[in-house]
Amino acid sequence: MEMLKLVRFYAPRGLKLVRGEGQYVWDSEGRRYLDCHTAHGVGFLGHRNPYVIKSIKEQLEKIMIASPTFDTEIMEESMKLLEKILPKDHTHFYMLNGGAEGVELALKAARKVTGRKKFISFINAFHGRSMGALAVTWNPRYRAGYDPFPWRVDFLPYNRVDLLEKRIGEDVAAIIVEPVQGEGGLAVASNEFLKSIRDSCDRVGALMIVDEVQSGFGRTGILWAHMRAGIRPDIMVAGKCIGGGFPLSVVSFSGEIGSKLGVGAHGSTFGGNPLALAAMKGGIEALMRDDVVRKADEIGKVVRNMLDGIVEEYPRFVRRVRGLGLMIGLELRFNPAKALRILQSRYVLALRAGLNVLRFLPPYLIDRDDVRFLERALHETFQMIASEI
Repeated sequence: MEMLKLVRFYAPRGLKLVRGEGQYVWDSEGRRYLDCHTAHGVGFLGHRNPYVIKSIKEQLEKIMIASPTFDTEIMEESMKLLEKILPKDHTHFYMLNGGAEGVELALKAARKVTGRKKFISFINAFHGRSMGALAVTWNPRYRAGYDPFPWRVDFLPYNRVDLLEKRIGEDVAAIIVEPVQGEGGLAVASNEFLKSIRDSCDRVGALMIVDEVQSGFGRTGILWAHMRAGIRPDIMVAGKCIGGGFPLSVVSFSGEIGSKLGVGAHGSTFGGNPLALAAMKGGIEALMRDDVVRKADEIGKVVRNMLDGIVEEYPRFVRRVRGLGLMIGLELRFNPAKALRILQSRYVLALRAGLNVLRFLPPYLIDRDDVRFLERALHETFQMIASEI
């Protein structure tokens, strides 16, 4: 009988991880790595965050299986904390298991509330790989072989206010946007662009969906990345790090939208599981008690200054720095695959974004010594690449 094999949707990195703590992971040979991969950004609060672990352990001693159809203490406790960090007019929310599920609910809600069938997304957008989320994801490589998709979508150029205002009409249910494009290459939405989306939605009666799955919860040096533009989304999707690594996403709605959703509009077997709620409770406690947003902002500036220096020293290989805060990277002049392999051999784990961006998504816990370690690894990486040309 043939041995069971994992379907490799992600290319293997040839590394067996056995332990994680804070900003570090260790492999099966006992080698320590600076984790700037963090499972595609999930580990922003660090590995084994003590607030998250404590909350989950406490919940394990009480009840670990309960549907949101029943009231629980942990639901009440987590809601009180969640209320402190959501946009002020977002009075309704639902919990799911991951970002793509959250996007699915956001899109369904927009369809149901507006009665319209068309969406606007953007070139290089990534919102997930389930069918509804994939419909608003741009990359043709991800979409190939899966059409037709469940709704009509126009993909417009990111940060082009002039084209946006021309293309949105009264047949549009919603515009969905990432304030910082994660998988798409770390492009940052201008304040003008986000404000234009808000104004355009108001003009035609469409909803604005902000996908903060990767950019939110403090990673860009502000609680939610869209707050820089001073705009108000109708629907927001959060995920990845909000539960400190536990599979979890949150979709929040303005009162006007949330009040129109009710029994039967959506559901999830594991959404709102007591352990997920406990993880979220611990994650929000960590965010507030350890001053995570300020720390991420401060160390993010240190990282950016370091990366600016790398750009100046290696213009032959690097075009520019992209991203915000601790959602940041280097736009290279070549495919990042080789740089990722060399960095891993230098005990730094990173990942790519788009076609040519070397992306870093470290925990907020990284310090100046870690930044210097990353800097040395980058120097060695580009020096090695230069020697082979």
